[in-house]
Amino acid sequence: MIIMEIVAKVVIRGGGIAATTAAHLLRRAGCSVAWRNTDRPRLPAILLSEAAQALLSDIFEKQNLFRDCHPIRKRVVAWGREDAVTVEHSAVVVSEDWLLDHLRLETDDQISSPAWTIFSSRPPHTAEHRFGSRIASATRVELSDSSACAIEALDAGWLFLVPDAPGSGWLLAVGEAPLDRSRVIAKMISRAGAAAGEFPAYPQIVSPLAGEGWLACGSAAMSFDPICGDGTGNAVREAILASAVIGAALKGHAAESLIEHYQARLKLGFKRHLMLCRDFYRTGGPGIWWRREAEAIEEGIVWCGAEPRFRYQLAGFELAEIPRAAVHPGSPE
Repeated sequence: MIIMEIVAKVVIRGGGIAATTAAHLLRRAGCSVAWRNTDRPRLPAILLSEAAQALLSDIFEKQNLFRDCHPIRKRVVAWGREDAVTVEHSAVVVSEDWLLDHLRLETDDQISSPAWTIFSSRPPHTAEHRFGSRIASATRVELSDSSACAIEALDAGWLFLVPDAPGSGWLLAVGEAPLDRSRVIAKMISRAGAAAGEFPAYPQIVSPLAGEGWLACGSAAMSFDPICGDGTGNAVREAILASAVIGAALKGHAAESLIEHYQARLKLGFKRHLMLCRDFYRTGGPGIWWRREAEAIEEGIVWCGAEPRFRYQLAGFELAEIPRAAVHPGSPE
């Protein structure tokens, strides 16, 4: 836990899991936190791995938080030209509304002259860098089997099926991925409704990610391709780092060095995400769509640059300086 020598005032602008986690950690550390929430569409279904569940349960001290959530025990994969395979999987599915309702906490209403501002909605005076052009749509579906999620590559896109209750779920279609072209997922769906809306599914990141007295966090900092399915876990880890940076600054560490560390750490996490995506898009199919999206991912990896040398590492929820002799590129936190 971060222990602060003075009471700091922090404003969080935006909503979502990153904002909620940062507010909780900062208040637990003794900060005065005000929340300036901004309305945005909520995700209808979030697939949480065992690691993400454990992280949230530990931070919010709610060990039975996901006990009654809809479980996913299998994952069906039909990728490239390979036959579909079924593998064991362990996750739960929740809506973003449900998750935030169960984690919500009270914050101070009024704060003037904050020491820090965390943006979990788009910060001003930043540039957005996009690596891809793929758009996704979400459709409510009725299912014959609610225990398995599934992912399937088509000629110019891919499908992802996420059950969220017995007999029902959500179908995510990325790119040009009509259900009538599916050879696997279509058989798992008994009825599909109309698409509920469209949203970007390409990785994107803003720059700068931080500056004097402010940090971008969660989807305001970067958003991931849903093909890797760890957006929520990443948002939580960003919030942990953001609160640790503020804590270290209040203890007297140089804010400039901490901001540099924060930006480098987030950019490295983004690069590693792109490298995971690259494998999927290289093997999804031979068509122009797959090649174009894979090339955009390569551009993103180059943009991220070489792995830096870090001066700090996380120890629990605090940042600690790494001994000079031990500093090396990409050192783990």
